[in-house]
Amino acid sequence: MVKEKRTSINVQGTDIGILSNREEDFICLTDMAKKFGGDDLIHNWMRNRNTLEFMGIWEQMHNSNFKGVEFDTFKKEAGLNSFRLTPKKWINATQAIGIQSRSGRYGGGTYAHKDLAFEFGSWLSPEFKLYLIKEFQRLKEEENKRLSLGWNLNRALSKLNYRIHTDAIKSHIIPSVVSAEQINFIYANEADMLNVALFGKTAKQWRDANPTLEGNMREFASIEQLLILANIEAMNAEFIRMGLSQAERLKKLNEIAIIQLNSLTSHLEIRKLTGN
Repeated sequence: MVKEKRTSINVQGTDIGILSNREEDFICLTDMAKKFGGDDLIHNWMRNRNTLEFMGIWEQMHNSNFKGVEFDTFKKEAGLNSFRLTPKKWINATQAIGIQSRSGRYGGGTYAHKDLAFEFGSWLSPEFKLYLIKEFQRLKEEENKRLSLGWNLNRALSKLNYRIHTDAIKSHIIPSVVSAEQINFIYANEADMLNVALFGKTAKQWRDANPTLEGNMREFASIEQLLILANIEAMNAEFIRMGLSQAERLKKLNEIAIIQLNSLTSHLEIRKLTGN
């Protein structure tokens, strides 16, 4: 199953959710419609003959399982006063993939592939569509920046140092005979100590504060934070070998993280590298 990431953009004062995977982006039509009225706007847009033909052509281009016979039936009914089309009806009848109906407290609603969402935006308001595209492109540029060489290099460095860190835990903290569950707890406990030293919160506290985001806090870290994480992982490994208690190590690592973060974020060349 492809992992999805939830993000959002703000278009003319309205927060609009986005679901992204490795290949596609789906924009929340429900959030878009809220600015102009409500879900009835989605239904009115879908029952429009031009919209229906656009959605059908899109599906034929991207979806080999699309049911063309059912689509033709809808086209014949389009234009009649009695014709009404909902996202679920469209999906169930044609096996469409361009429109998605999601449930849930966070991120529920009707989503559409960006190609379809931009069309809906144009139907709502040409001005709104232009701002929607602009904010969406800005989001994609920021995501590409996070995947730049500098970010990935520090991410890789952090992973390498974490191996040194776990080796130190294994040699100096884990008793000789424990269960696999106990070992995992010790590793997680030490990882959370680093999280608190750098980010000021545990992994669980971050997830509770960000229920709509997929992944963990380290995946949303800045280049500076990833660089410092690599540093304090290596330092923690040495502190462990020196026999310092976890409380002593946390205090020292937190002080180091604060000093390094202030230094990095105030340095002109670092700001140029990260684009801040």
